[in-house]
Amino acid sequence: MADTPLRIVSYNVRYFGHALRGLASTVGPKRRVSLAISSLEPLPDIVCLQEVETSSFRSSIAHRPQHAGETQLQAFMGRMEEIFGAQGREMPYDAFYFRAHHYKLGDFSLYTTGLAMLVNRRTLRVDRHNVEAPAQITYHHVQRLKERKQSRICAHMRLVRADNERAFHVFNTHLSLPTPFAREFWATKDKMGRGVNQLHEARTLVNLLHEHAQGEPFIVGGDFNSPPASPVFHYLCDEAHLTSAQVAVGQIDPSATRGFPTAGFMHMRMHLDHLFSNGGVRWLDMEETRPFGDLSSRFHGLSDHMPLIARFELAS
Repeated sequence: MADTPLRIVSYNVRYFGHALRGLASTVGPKRRVSLAISSLEPLPDIVCLQEVETSSFRSSIAHRPQHAGETQLQAFMGRMEEIFGAQGREMPYDAFYFRAHHYKLGDFSLYTTGLAMLVNRRTLRVDRHNVEAPAQITYHHVQRLKERKQSRICAHMRLVRADNERAFHVFNTHLSLPTPFAREFWATKDKMGRGVNQLHEARTLVNLLHEHAQGEPFIVGGDFNSPPASPVFHYLCDEAHLTSAQVAVGQIDPSATRGFPTAGFMHMRMHLDHLFSNGGVRWLDMEETRPFGDLSSRFHGLSDHMPLIARFELAS
């Protein structure tokens, strides 16, 4: 009998601060994102989040923690508990946080960066993860600015299906913006996905995927800051032989840079977010994935990005 399909969400939540233009986190976006995720049918088995804080001035100035030491992810999971409880359902997710960077002024915590992954314990078991030491992928083009540059990481989990013990890997990442300290940055109008630092990070990422997966099926999702048809996208698909979920289900034309925006800033629309896999994964559909600005989406207005939502199965 064929395996039941699994569902994954990859979403840049902008520190749950979109209502204040990313300057501070508020309780409203946490509750609305929780409601949107809980209303998906079927529920996702894995949720990969980018731009999630631990605790800092930015994460707490507009939303006071309910208890000392509460992190932004804990506050979000509290809203998840509330939403599922109000619906008379058990909240099925275990949450994992992967710390990336900490910006401090002396002893004052200004803001932090990181990734998070939620795993549905009803359908999946976590075999191992790298929460304690997320893989570093940052490429430092200017060494003297190394300590000031935002760290980029790759979160990793090896997951096992609860129904048949089949294992696969999920990676979550957020690549850097293109560095302005390279000549190539100023040589072209289209800059996203063309940074020399971005290509270095993409290569480091691919090496990590194969090192940890060891031939088993894997998915990597996140904010790649790179559109289709960019050098980074071409490298991942053509040289590293990864499969784009949106290409596989016919949702996008890989040669169209602006055909399906996943993020927006003022009047700009950009396709920056992706789901990729190796040959051990077969993509089935992305029915709930909508372009940025689509008013029909339950995620409209919750972040400056839209989530990628896909169903898949493990290839036999």
